[in-house]
Amino acid sequence: MRKGESSARKEIKRDEWEKRLNDVKIRKEDMNKLIMNFLVTEGYVEAAEKFQLESGTEPDMDLGTTTDRVAVRTAIQYGNVEAAIEKVNDLNPEILDMNPQLYFHLQQQTLIELIRNGKLQEALEFAQEELAPRGEENHDFLEEVERTVALLAFEDPSTCPVGEFLDISQRQKTASELNAAILTSQNHEKDPKLPNLLKMLIWAQAQLDEKLRYPHITDIVNATMEDPIV
Repeated sequence: MRKGESSARKEIKRDEWEKRLNDVKIRKEDMNKLIMNFLVTEGYVEAAEKFQLESGTEPDMDLGTTTDRVAVRTAIQYGNVEAAIEKVNDLNPEILDMNPQLYFHLQQQTLIELIRNGKLQEALEFAQEELAPRGEENHDFLEEVERTVALLAFEDPSTCPVGEFLDISQRQKTASELNAAILTSQNHEKDPKLPNLLKMLIWAQAQLDEKLRYPHITDIVNATMEDPIV
């Protein structure tokens, strides 16, 4: 902040700011729909069913298809890529046929799981037979193949410069990509609305910073605010 900038902006005290926030009326029904959207999109079926009973809020998609989608996601999270592919093809074989990048990432995850389980010869053969041909067709794929195969060069792959491939977050990344593709194939939004609203909150605060000094929401999880710095 430049010298003299803070004095040029209007300051709103905490009590006035909180009053303004409290004056904004949000319907409980809208909040419930937002929560239900998050639960269903992220695949928390049991929580969605319980929330439906408690709030009377109807999910915006069939919970039966959500259960199938969760089964796919769970298979990836446990490293069972082959089972996930079979379940996806049972749901809609066009999902993988129409998304070569997603299919490549599933094959890449298969390679990672082979390396994780110490099946190094099988991993090398899989890379040569399944991934290398795809890398020849796509330069971006080739770079990913080379980075993944680098895991084979280390006795302890977790110490490899690309050891993050073995982190659980890599499974989560692949599972989320597959989850989004299934939702899109079912004509649903691939991302829950709540995170986007939180991003809008952060953006709105950044815009207000140019004009006002006011209490900021610094902890989104707990909705705590800090007074403006004097």
